[in-house]
Amino acid sequence: MPAPELKYSYIAVEGPIGVGKTTLAKLLSKRLGASLLLEDVANPFLSDFYAGKKGAAFQCQLFFLLTRFQQQQQVVQRTLFENKVVADYIPRKDKIFAYMNLNDSELIVYEKLYALLMEPLPRPDAVVYLQATTQTLVKRIKSRSRAYESTIADEYVEELNSAYNYFFFHYQDTPLLIVNTNDVDFEKSTAELDHLVAQMNRLEKGVLFYAPPGSV
Repeated sequence: MPAPELKYSYIAVEGPIGVGKTTLAKLLSKRLGASLLLEDVANPFLSDFYAGKKGAAFQCQLFFLLTRFQQQQQVVQRTLFENKVVADYIPRKDKIFAYMNLNDSELIVYEKLYALLMEPLPRPDAVVYLQATTQTLVKRIKSRSRAYESTIADEYVEELNSAYNYFFFHYQDTPLLIVNTNDVDFEKSTAELDHLVAQMNRLEKGVLFYAPPGSV
């Protein structure tokens, strides 16, 4: 079956930890014949952060900020001019974590760096925001058995999930498709992937909510 057409050139998939954004980005990239941009999650401070070590949150946040900036420079210079692009993050979500984890003094430094590095970056043409309950997220995180995630508290996942919902409730940068993923597995159904692409093509502006056939 030929790949479905997508009217947008640069799509970003977003959502909290465990929701499946990287899996869906990979599937969409393959299905659409698009270039794939994956967030670099290799952070030497991440384990210390999840373990609650003093100062690790600031170190972790700045490392991610600089890494995301470097990745996005590749988008500006090369990737967007080669092909359609599917990414598994948007740079501006960086603030979700900063305001959850940094103190007031650290935020002063962070905000100056953020304005310098992130504000000039290009926005995607549209964003797909994946939603799930905290219970679903915790289950998925535990099922993938990543060592550095073993110390993540359920309360942190709940707080992060709420912060993501708040962020995207106020999100206005691009057209936004909000997808309920509690009971759907896009890996198992090409048809559901095609349904999702069809919903993405319906986006013009504002927000569109989508419950995949497998989730109802």
